[in-house]
Amino acid sequence: MPLTYSAPAVSITIKIIESFNINPAPLLSKLGIDPKLIEDPNARFSYESIDKLWFEAVNIVQDPCFGLRAARFWHPSQMGALGYAWLTSSSMHTALKRLSRYMSILTEGATLEIDELDDILSVHLKYKSISKQQPTRTDSFMAMLLAMCQANCSEEFHPVAISFTHDAPKDTSAFYALFKCPIHFGCAENRFDISKKVADKHIITANPKLVQLSDQIIIETLVKLDKNNIVERVKLTIINELSSGFISETSVAESILMSQRTLQRRLEENGTSFKQLLNDTRQDLADKYLRDSSLTLQEISFMLGFSEISSFSRAFRRWTGLSPSSYRKKPIWPS
Repeated sequence: MPLTYSAPAVSITIKIIESFNINPAPLLSKLGIDPKLIEDPNARFSYESIDKLWFEAVNIVQDPCFGLRAARFWHPSQMGALGYAWLTSSSMHTALKRLSRYMSILTEGATLEIDELDDILSVHLKYKSISKQQPTRTDSFMAMLLAMCQANCSEEFHPVAISFTHDAPKDTSAFYALFKCPIHFGCAENRFDISKKVADKHIITANPKLVQLSDQIIIETLVKLDKNNIVERVKLTIINELSSGFISETSVAESILMSQRTLQRRLEENGTSFKQLLNDTRQDLADKYLRDSSLTLQEISFMLGFSEISSFSRAFRRWTGLSPSSYRKKPIWPS
């Protein structure tokens, strides 16, 4: 099945082309990209067609710093629910983990890995073999990531360092003017390095309720994108059924029209189990709910499918080593 790319995310490329006073319509027509679909949050283009769009655009514009203009035009709406989940995450650390986990919502042609290196959080951009790995696309991602981080922190934010696999252009001044940090070209990997201290700082716009809603929309989108992703299908069903208090492996199997034995086998093939996914989902939701001071422990217990607070407390101690009330008093939320 051909790899795809989110249609709304293409608007960044379009805006960059237009910023050079070039009409993108002929190019879109040539590549068979319907501009009307760019406004459809559920539409996808083939990754190959977007790769060609970048290649053609760079040839037309003839500016080696073409991709850096992505920093001017990023907006959360281009990323759908993932963009708004980014803005309402508790820290840049959690936001980056969410971006890494759900990268396929934006593009199936690249992945993100988050590496913790001493006091540095390193975002590693890796292309799949289908990608032309054009320098301007890497530049645009790094520029977009800068804009995203500044939206969560402030315009004063800048990375610790950036590494590019491509060679340095003749004039690198635009790179240093934008990123304001050490930049390394011709490296083995594409990396965007952030101070852990900055990455773990609590974001004042954090909103656990909005994050929860956004995550659910993201998972629903992933399920539609890959109906064979049994792990995400089960997690989505768990989220939808938790508060009923009657969730079980049997009920989840019935909800996704699968026998219990088949469900067990499919999850085992993916290195997990229903019990593991239920525990992981409950723990993740508990972390989000406990950050919301308007929710009582009893309400959280019921929302997580526990019949009483004591059951929730025992489970939470098993997950974290702390009681829910003690965890809630922690001054800094874990990433």
